[in-house]
Amino acid sequence: MKVLIVEDESMAAKRLASLLEKINPEIEILAKLDSVKRTVNWLKENPQPDLLFFDIQLADGLSFEILEQVEVSSPIIFTTAFDEYAIQAFKVNSIDYLLKPIDPEDLENALEKYEARFKPSAPVQKSGMDMMLIQQAMQMLTKQYKERFVVKIGEHIHTIPTAETAYFFSQEKATYLQTTEKNRYIIDYTMEQVEQLVDPQKFFRINRKYLVSLEAVKDIITYSNSRLRLILIHSDETDAIVSRDKVQDFKKWLDR
Repeated sequence: MKVLIVEDESMAAKRLASLLEKINPEIEILAKLDSVKRTVNWLKENPQPDLLFFDIQLADGLSFEILEQVEVSSPIIFTTAFDEYAIQAFKVNSIDYLLKPIDPEDLENALEKYEARFKPSAPVQKSGMDMMLIQQAMQMLTKQYKERFVVKIGEHIHTIPTAETAYFFSQEKATYLQTTEKNRYIIDYTMEQVEQLVDPQKFFRINRKYLVSLEAVKDIITYSNSRLRLILIHSDETDAIVSRDKVQDFKKWLDR
């Protein structure tokens, strides 16, 4: 099996290549490319590989841009550090997706899916890329997240940069923004609305009450029923508990 790896993090590319070779020593890594431009040029100048691994976000753009510039007939497995809420848009008729850091068992399962659909001896099959789905995925990935929130202080109106926000929380049917400078403001949004407006790479909804940034977390303590309790900056509250069903996703969010 001939494989092309498109990944802009050199260590991640080396690790993926190593995992592939351990799973199947007969796998041949044709190249490890780190950009949209280099990949497009390579695909124009070389025969299609049996299987492609595309990191979603590359140094010079999204890997979906490759599919807009050159015809790709090989099946694709996408790798991504993005949360699963957006994964459906990534699938664009690919074999599978893998969340980074890549789990060896998940990689092996993805290769088994490939083997089940594409016999090595058979001619390369068209992957049937749906350009509309690709466009939707690109729009989702390039979504502009909210950069500031408007707050009222007496008769005055101020804006608070999202970058200066430690966490959001709800209390008595109101939603609050807590800054890194100890200030606290009511904002005119529900927690559900805020969750959709801010970058999920920077904020995580640990439970119904809290949406926290990594900078807000002072300590993480193992709690009962396989949960985690967070000690947040500028807070004496003890209810910043990571829900049990969110613990694994929270750990993945931390480990980026």
